[in-house]
Order: sequence, then structure tokens, then C-alpha cells
Amino acid sequence: MDFAFDARTEELRGKLLAFMDEFVYPAEAIAEEQRTRLASPWDTPAVVEDLKAEARRRGLWNLFLPDEEYGAGLTNLQYAPLAEITGRSPHLAPTALNCAAPDTGNMEVLAQFGDEQQKKQWLEPLLAGEIRSAFAMTEPEVASSDATNITTRIERDGDEYVITGRKWYISGAMNPDCKIFIVMGKTDPDGPDIRRQQSMVLVPRDTPGLEIRRAMQVYGYEDHYHGGHAEVVFDHARVPVSNLIGEEGGGFAIAQARLGPGRIHHCMRLIGMAERAIELMCKRAVARTAFGKPLAQQGVVQEWIADARVAVEQLRLLVLKTAWLMDTVGNKGAHTEIQAIKIATPRAVVDILDQAVQLHGAGGVSQDFPLAELWAAARTLRLADGPDEVHQRSLARRELKRYL
Repeated sequence: MDFAFDARTEELRGKLLAFMDEFVYPAEAIAEEQRTRLASPWDTPAVVEDLKAEARRRGLWNLFLPDEEYGAGLTNLQYAPLAEITGRSPHLAPTALNCAAPDTGNMEVLAQFGDEQQKKQWLEPLLAGEIRSAFAMTEPEVASSDATNITTRIERDGDEYVITGRKWYISGAMNPDCKIFIVMGKTDPDGPDIRRQQSMVLVPRDTPGLEIRRAMQVYGYEDHYHGGHAEVVFDHARVPVSNLIGEEGGGFAIAQARLGPGRIHHCMRLIGMAERAIELMCKRAVARTAFGKPLAQQGVVQEWIADARVAVEQLRLLVLKTAWLMDTVGNKGAHTEIQAIKIATPRAVVDILDQAVQLHGAGGVSQDFPLAELWAAARTLRLADGPDEVHQRSLARRELKRYL
């Protein structure tokens, strides 16, 4: 395993670091100010569109897609250090580069499983950053950590599918630019194979019977820049049979294919969040005095900073190993490592951010620093894309299987 950055990665890192310093970090305060003057809190601040135009001009666009036909053609190992950099400003940078969830996963699904008409109608405008999208799988009435539990029905009626069900925490759905939903439901609820009961269909936002009921908060945050997280009701919403993605019964397999890259992308960005937390901790520690000496000379603060550095270096190596395995043996061959980083990274980064908040005192929980919002985002990732316990259960079973 050689994790040294190749020439192309170094070139893109240089461009991206400059873009972050010159445009993204200064835009954080501008976006907040502009958001207070928007007609709707879900509208996109003008500075975000400016960032997207500048990123595209600099060749920093669709970096996450390994398929050269649609994206930058980077390997996971090449993309990892770039995603880490965007994680330092997770509410602006991924969107600016058209590398933000849930659009990334939806573009991957359409590129891999969509037919030519679906790609033309929905993938092309997503790749161009002209529209946004949502992925509707999680439901409030069942334990959605087990995707076989979902109850939303997708019933065929002649040349149409009829969708009935209730979803929540559907990321991006509050954004008026969200024009298309990928909806997972059951087409064969009584089928003998519980992993062949589900299918995915494309449901345009303006479909009669699709209702955006309310915005869901995450630790009190509405996550405006990502288009919020909505409760969505499908009340006999009808779409053409041609809106099926792949084949009937293929929804579970498509979901697994979608979630693998998504999990590693989240972990890459989490490391960037941790790096920013360490930077803020160090700046605070040398600038503040308590009990007669700078915080930087307090033993407990030194321990926090040292432990944070060790944790980040360990996590980065595990994420890079996982990316390398995904490139060399595929997502299935990297299954153990994908689960390992999904367990370890959010947990460790939450702890680092918590200590950074503590070091900043009252400021740490305020809007004057990004730490509280970063903490909420990191803590949520212990649930998103499968909670810790599900991955622990699966990983343990794989380990134990060798001894049974």
C-alpha cells in the first residue's frame, strides 16, 4: 500500500487548498448574512452559486465520480485527501464542488443503474449542478437501520406505479431546487427473499400525491445549506413504469451499492472536520489565559490536543487503506474496512469536537464558532448510513465466522 499523493492528486490539492483559502472560508460569514435576507430559509444564498461557478472554472467539479464519462475519473485513493479538505467547511465546500450528499449518491445510482432516458432527464442536470435531488428510504414507523423493514408500497397499476408511504429525514428535500426523489419501497412485500422485495423509482417533486410535510431538525439545526431534512408523504403518487431504476426487486442491492462510497466519503470529510477542530483548539489554547497561564500550558489541554492528533492520524490511515482496497478489490472486498471506518471515525471525531467545544467555553456552543454545528453533523453520522451497532454486529459476525 502506497498512500503517497500522485501528481494529479497533488495538483488538485493545491488548487483546492487555494480555493478554500481564497473563496470558501471568506464565504462562510457572507452566506450566513445573505441567508437572513432570503425570501425563504431554504433558498440558496447567492454566494453559494458564486462558489460553484468559481469551482467549475478551476476544474474542481464532480471530483467524487470515478467514471470519466461523468466525473473527474479519480480513484477513491485520489479523492480521499480532497474530500478531507472539503470537510473543513462541510456546509459550503462539498456543495461548491458539486460533491455534496445526497446528490453524490443519487448521481452514482443513475450513472450505474439508470437507463439512457433517466440519465438524460435527471443525471445530466445533476452533473451540471442545475438541480438538486433527494433519496427517500428512512421511515419513522419502522427501524430503518434494517432496510428490509420499510413499509412504503410501490404497486403497479397498468403502465404506472402507485407510491404510498411516509418517509422522514429525507436530506435535501426542503431545497426548492430539489426536483427529483429516488424512492425506495416494496413492490413485492410477500416475496420469499426479503432482499428482493424492494425497488427504487424516480418521483419528480411536482408529482401529485407527493407532500413535503415539514422540516426535521438535527439537534436544533435545520441544515439549510444541504436543503434541510424533510418528512415526506406519498399519498398514491403515480409515476410511469419507466421511472423504475434497474429492475423490480433490485432496490436493496442498489441501496447497498449506493451506501458503500457514501460511507467512505462521509469519513473522509469527518477527518477534515477534526483537523479544523484541532486548528481551532490550538489557536484558542495559545490566545487565552486562565488561572495565571495560557490554556496551552494546562496539562489537560495538552492531552486533548495530543490525543486528537493521534486519533486523526490513525483514522486517516484506515480511511486511506479502505480507499485503496475499494480501488483494488472492490467494495465487497473492502466490506470489513468500510464498516470499521464507519464505526471508528464519527465516534472519534465527535470526541475531538466535544473537547474543542469545551476548550472554547461558552463560545464553543455559540454561533460565533463552527464547532457546535460540526458536532451535531458528526454525531448524526453515528446514525446515518447505518448506526454503529448495525456495523458492529455485521463486522463481528464476519470475524466470528472464521471460528465457527
